[in-house]
Amino acid sequence: MTETPDLDPEDRKIVTLARSARARNGVPEGAAVRDETGRTYVAGTVALDSLHLSALRTAVAMAVASGAKSLEAAAVVTESDTAAEEDRAAVRDLGGAKTPVLVASPDGTVRETVSAG
Repeated sequence: MTETPDLDPEDRKIVTLARSARARNGVPEGAAVRDETGRTYVAGTVALDSLHLSALRTAVAMAVASGAKSLEAAAVVTESDTAAEEDRAAVRDLGGAKTPVLVASPDGTVRETVSAG
């Protein structure tokens, strides 16, 4: 993984988990979110005939389904330049407008950090 020197260790962890999900499952995106207790939820893109979810929306759904009340941070590993508005909206719904969303390239380099809002 290419290092992002100023990245907090907990943020580096969710980027690494997101990157691993993408590689392990052979999907376009991997994502991870960290809830208010420090628990992490990891997911990849879901692409079924009847269900299409981005990796980040899937990770948020997993957090909600597991009882998370809020989010501290989110990360998505993608070829895209930024996180989609729909993905940031899901993070915002659970974590609030100021929740950081780290957008990383497939090699793990964080390209940008945007707020969910």
